[in-house]
Amino acid sequence: MVNPTRGVLYPARLPQFHRLPAPPEVRHLVAWFWIPEWDIEPGRSSRQEVVSYPALNLVVEPDAVTLSGATTRLFHRDLSGRGWAVGALLRPAAVPALEPDPAALVDTARAVAAPELHDGVSAAMSTGEGHRERAVAAFSRWLVANAPADDDDARGANAVFDALFGDGAALTPEEAATRLAVSVRTLQRLTRRHVGLSPAAMIRRRRLQEAAQRVRDEPAVDLASLAAELGYADHAHLTRDFRAVLGIAPRGYRSALRE
Repeated sequence: MVNPTRGVLYPARLPQFHRLPAPPEVRHLVAWFWIPEWDIEPGRSSRQEVVSYPALNLVVEPDAVTLSGATTRLFHRDLSGRGWAVGALLRPAAVPALEPDPAALVDTARAVAAPELHDGVSAAMSTGEGHRERAVAAFSRWLVANAPADDDDARGANAVFDALFGDGAALTPEEAATRLAVSVRTLQRLTRRHVGLSPAAMIRRRRLQEAAQRVRDEPAVDLASLAAELGYADHAHLTRDFRAVLGIAPRGYRSALRE
């Protein structure tokens, strides 16, 4: 199921925002599509803060197509004026065709020369009701023509991501390696080749997302119990990770949500 706001720290501040499921023909390539649209009055801006998924995103905007690497820190963007974006959260199988060295793209982005993708998505976004679905369809057609088919290598790469970030995901790299019947070293090679991060970094990202969402959804949650549930050594470990990436402790985040 597509979670509409996981990873978004302050959903109440969002402009119009949608996550759409990937059509069947690209489910091996895309986890989901995300589409923000905004129209902010002159002189004002809206800061969006996100603990991004440990994955690459291919993004179409009115003036560019970009490929963003996985991130290791809090990402933010200040929105102003009027605009939109259509992004695809890429599954690992899609990455080799778009970026031979995803580790070099961590915490940064590069322009992609894809005029057909840009023109098709932009045309769809300029239409009336149903424009998001038409944009996703145009994006999917481009991916089918330019990314790998669903083969054994693609399924193997995606299985790694699912073991580290899917439902019931592993709490440690060792657990993930056991599930996949590979060595930890092989697991490390696979994640660096297809995501650019180590398995441990991907797990840390997932735990932070889950911690932030639980604090947001359950304001009274006991933080020590939450830390144990998510595989942290103790409450202090959770607080250190939370503060290192988000710049704020869990208790401070809980207070900020009330403002």
